[in-house]
Amino acid sequence: MLSYLDIFPNFRVAVIGDVMLDCYMSGEVSRISPEAPVPVMRVLSENAVPGGAANVAANLATLGMGSNLVGLAGPDSARDELVECLRTRGDVNCSGVLAVPGRRTTRKLRIIGAHQQIVRVDHEDVEPCAGTVEARLIKAALDAIDGAQVAILSDYGKGACSDAVLRAVIDHCNGTGKTLLVDPKRRDFAAYRGATVLTPNRKELADATGLPCETDEQAALAVAAAQEVCGADIVLTRSEKGMSFFPVNGSPTHLATVAQDVFDVSGAGDTVVAVLAASAAVGMPFVEGMRLANHAAGIVVSKVGTANVSRDELAASISIDVAHPDVHDGRLTTLEDALALRRQWGHQKLTVGFANGCFDLLHPGHVSLIRQAADSCDRLIMALNSDASVRRLKGPTRPIQDENARAAVMGSIKGVAIVALFDEDTPGELIKALQPDVLVKGSDYTIDRVVGADLVQARGGRVVLVNLEEGHSTSRLVSRSTDSGAQVAAA
Repeated sequence: MLSYLDIFPNFRVAVIGDVMLDCYMSGEVSRISPEAPVPVMRVLSENAVPGGAANVAANLATLGMGSNLVGLAGPDSARDELVECLRTRGDVNCSGVLAVPGRRTTRKLRIIGAHQQIVRVDHEDVEPCAGTVEARLIKAALDAIDGAQVAILSDYGKGACSDAVLRAVIDHCNGTGKTLLVDPKRRDFAAYRGATVLTPNRKELADATGLPCETDEQAALAVAAAQEVCGADIVLTRSEKGMSFFPVNGSPTHLATVAQDVFDVSGAGDTVVAVLAASAAVGMPFVEGMRLANHAAGIVVSKVGTANVSRDELAASISIDVAHPDVHDGRLTTLEDALALRRQWGHQKLTVGFANGCFDLLHPGHVSLIRQAADSCDRLIMALNSDASVRRLKGPTRPIQDENARAAVMGSIKGVAIVALFDEDTPGELIKALQPDVLVKGSDYTIDRVVGADLVQARGGRVVLVNLEEGHSTSRLVSRSTDSGAQVAAA
């Protein structure tokens, strides 16, 4: 997971929705006004940060990822201040933030005294865009999607996400095969039908379905009702209960919150959808991206006001969460443990290698390949075809040794850190999940024939083709054994 953070700058996300400027006026309160029964605050500081869809783009920027931001604003100083705020965050293309005559940039002023919010003052125009403005917004949105790997719709109900804009964005993402995540505010989730993932919080899901969603069981029922109308996977943010992922097809995944102190939840949903989109853009398995988003949310809620998370903060949070000892004794591991170890090794800047095969009857050729593979990395993961996989590939009489026996023999060889099983015909999915730095195969392959080579090379890894010991093969050993048995029987 940690290694993915390094390649964030190579990708872009299109962020379409309601942009805002979140302003904070802080001070001290020591008396009540003689004019009315209200507190008098002496202002000590004022600052402004991006909000709404702009906060999503800001989160992507502080993670090092570029974004194309699209939304509505007014030709006013608030828009200028918002664009400048984003410029200081990082790579945010604001050319799609349209300055519409007669419209105000949404500006939320929070007045805070003694660390408590006293009042919020909103300056906004929430009428949906229409006519030529809507046409310009749609064009800007589609151009932004074309220049990105993943798209986000950040719908705060401030007018940018009209019915026509929603439909144009969803249809374009479907037509171009791009993932679309939606942070929804409408009560009718049918408007988002065709999106890939929705990321409501508990209140938004309850409002949309009319169902409670406090317990896991209640949440599952509410999600099922929502999915009937939207047809999308749903990531439900549940405050102190953490986060849950409900795929349309498959079992839910529940993650406990990692937040230690909750000071302000403003903008936490923006952080979650930003990190999920960033993870999808770089090809991270979705549940791993969800874990990353869970850590990011835990960081921002411990900060005052609408805040962002940096890559360093995120990397530090993840490393603390890695509780597994650095085992590399050749043991057979579950996929979950293998992923945890892979994350830890990445944090330790260790090079992780990956080699695979059936390895039914271990011979000197296998030992030579494994030793060369171990020499190419700091930690070597050996992946074995499961018994079911071997039978499909080699026939009903194979394997000669079952998967546990093969794993035990494999793990005893010097240089093997862990052994993992895969049930598919190829290790493609396991490679995608573990993201090795080095992929090792025998020299009887060419790189274009190595499963997973494209995935490894795309993230800066390398494929190593090692020399093979001639005259050794499992099939030849089996054939010799069969021939010898037949000769004994004949005698």
